[in-house]
Amino acid sequence: MTTDPTTRLSMLEAMLLIRAHERTLASLAGNGVPGTCTAVGQEAAAVGVVRALQPRDRILTNHRSAGHLLARGADPGRLMAEVLGRASGYCKGKSGSLHVSAVELGVVLTSTIVGGELSLAPGVALAQKMAGIAADAAPMEGTGPLAVEPGGITAVFFGDGAACEGIFHESVNLAVTWALPLLFVCENNQWQAFVARHETMPGEHVADWVAGHGIEARIVDGNDVEAVHEAASEMVAAIRADGRPRLLELTTYRQCGHYEPDDQAYIDADELAHWLQRDPIDIATQRLIAAGVVGPGELLHLHQRVDATVAAALSFAQDAPWPDASELSTDVYA
Repeated sequence: MTTDPTTRLSMLEAMLLIRAHERTLASLAGNGVPGTCTAVGQEAAAVGVVRALQPRDRILTNHRSAGHLLARGADPGRLMAEVLGRASGYCKGKSGSLHVSAVELGVVLTSTIVGGELSLAPGVALAQKMAGIAADAAPMEGTGPLAVEPGGITAVFFGDGAACEGIFHESVNLAVTWALPLLFVCENNQWQAFVARHETMPGEHVADWVAGHGIEARIVDGNDVEAVHEAASEMVAAIRADGRPRLLELTTYRQCGHYEPDDQAYIDADELAHWLQRDPIDIATQRLIAAGVVGPGELLHLHQRVDATVAAALSFAQDAPWPDASELSTDVYA
């Protein structure tokens, strides 16, 4: 487990920021603000994995991307501005919450197509592998904000629903066959849009499906940020060492509906209550209190700092300008 108190406290604050950010956007949905897909309850998965990566690594993610972006260091104000369709957003207000990319952070793309990011991740990892080969022969020169660097790896986030798509198996096959530096991160959150996981999968875990490919896979409690961070750090180090892919499956739970606003009428109340007892923020908080890392005063200060950050982000987003009509056809492909 992570033992450094500063790191543990920083991860808790990051989870609190993600939770507050998503709750704020969800509260606005339907009141002239576009709806959004949240990952409330999955904060430990995002923070634990992203904190194990380096700046030279690349990230591809899915429609529940806010946690990954914020854990990577995204500006909350620019992220909110993007969801609100404002020009100050990461993609000038054109992506909403479902297509965000942040090249300066190494976040290549967010795909709203289920499994779409899986179809592109092997290509990014192949570019990184080729960059390493080229660097051995001659010095590398950057060609842009997403220019790959030798020694970098790719992390692709997807859910159990995407794992049921054929592209998942195609992506794993390519990664193993070409020996790509690719970390598959499955956030198994028990729900696939409005369908429960057990209605579409014969077993409990996605990790079992890759055994035949010969890929190393681990199943970790996705609501334990320290366990996630430890496992992700070990897998990232192993990928850098041998250049071969791994799969990390994080067992977690989507506490909110598929898309805000959503009344969650289709979710079993007892199931939800069970998982709420395993809230990742509560687990991390109680562990830090028990270890003497944080006390009531510091916790209050953390919450106040996060609340102030989110309030400032919302104010920035709401005051940000709308895109000019001249931007309608820029930054798009024909």
